[in-house]
Amino acid sequence: MTNQQTATIENTDENLSQLTDKFINGKQKDQLQLIPQLIALREEGWQVLMKFLQTSDVNEVDIVRGKVYGQLYTLKEPITEEFIKAHFPDGIIPLNSQRNLDYQPLNQLLVEQKFQDADTLTRRLLCELAGHGAVQRKWVYFTEVDQFPTTDLQTIDNLWRLHSEGKFGFSVQRKLWLSVGKDFPKLWPKIGWKNDNNWTQYPNQFTWDMSAPVGHLPLLNQLRGVRVAASLFAHPAWSEFTMNNG
Repeated sequence: MTNQQTATIENTDENLSQLTDKFINGKQKDQLQLIPQLIALREEGWQVLMKFLQTSDVNEVDIVRGKVYGQLYTLKEPITEEFIKAHFPDGIIPLNSQRNLDYQPLNQLLVEQKFQDADTLTRRLLCELAGHGAVQRKWVYFTEVDQFPTTDLQTIDNLWRLHSEGKFGFSVQRKLWLSVGKDFPKLWPKIGWKNDNNWTQYPNQFTWDMSAPVGHLPLLNQLRGVRVAASLFAHPAWSEFTMNNG
């Protein structure tokens, strides 16, 4: 082995050690930025991220864990596929449902950042939660929102937040709504659903990737007015969400 090769290995080891320390002890914003750098170091970096997933809280909706999982998942390398299959075959948070709905397909779409498909599936799941009438008509009455089980609504929201670095989700939209004094006309442009007093046209004018404004997804049927959104934001799921998530 040449001196140059030895120096390269030592530099790589030092770089890995520094990155690992910064990642493990860093703040959330820094951790999110360091994940791609660890991925770029290939197997040694992947091992750091896999260990991180195993030693962090599986019940916590941690957007750093969400990004780590998503990055490892999309690698499609034998070592990462085997790791995910062995340790996280159903994802990294519980997919609880009081109605026995299967949230694995939604989890899969969001992990793969297929946000438009995930949005479509989310609407279908909300119809299932609302009941047979909503499934038949393919949209939800505002009076049906009260029927949504807290557990299911939180599971859907948790998945959206987990796999979007905290940018998307009903609770994110609700927080923005509260920040503008519960004023829906102010909320719509803030989340990109209205521009110059014109409604954003579905689907081509919406943004289906991480460059979208905070709170842009998932979509509600805003063209039927604010009543569905108002009912959803008033759902008791969010009082429990606040207590459980600090």
